[in-house]
Amino acid sequence: METFYSIQGEGFYQGHAAFFIRLAGCNVGCVWCDVKESWDANQHPLVSIENLLDEVQKSKAEIVIITGGEPMMYDCTSLCEILQKHGYKTHLETSGAYALSGTWDWVCLSPKKFKAPVEAALKKADELKVVVFHKSDLEWALQHVEKVRPQCLLFLQPEWSKEKEMLPLITEFIQENPKWKLSLQIHKYMGVR
Repeated sequence: METFYSIQGEGFYQGHAAFFIRLAGCNVGCVWCDVKESWDANQHPLVSIENLLDEVQKSKAEIVIITGGEPMMYDCTSLCEILQKHGYKTHLETSGAYALSGTWDWVCLSPKKFKAPVEAALKKADELKVVVFHKSDLEWALQHVEKVRPQCLLFLQPEWSKEKEMLPLITEFIQENPKWKLSLQIHKYMGVR
């Protein structure tokens, strides 16, 4: 769908410069999705892996984040291989609705109630990031703790349009469950993608 060089605004790598490759196509259907234009892959042109590498190389990025849509609807093995061959760290942002393909230096799994994550994806997550749209999402987040590896980092992120309402609930939850950390979409505060 698009490529851009920006700042990672969420999760563990928040604040790091990163090159984003947003793949089109998603059938998860989050009602609060902020890139619904990515859902229909037919609305976006096919781009070769070599062209994507060329775009990355025009930046000073060390980290390349593959996001979507839902990138695991596709086999990302060749994309990861070419990026890693050229010295880039490959990061994935996925809902975990599909088994993972490709070799990843970092996996951010953001499970959605609309299409539950598969166990294989949960077991590979380096970071579990739960978007909190409703207070029930906090209890739902706890259901995933036992499904990820013990070293997996745990983040709660208020959904942007509900931030003022959810942030106090998340703060209280983290105080009661200190293994969890807060993730804010700092790129939105900064006015960048």
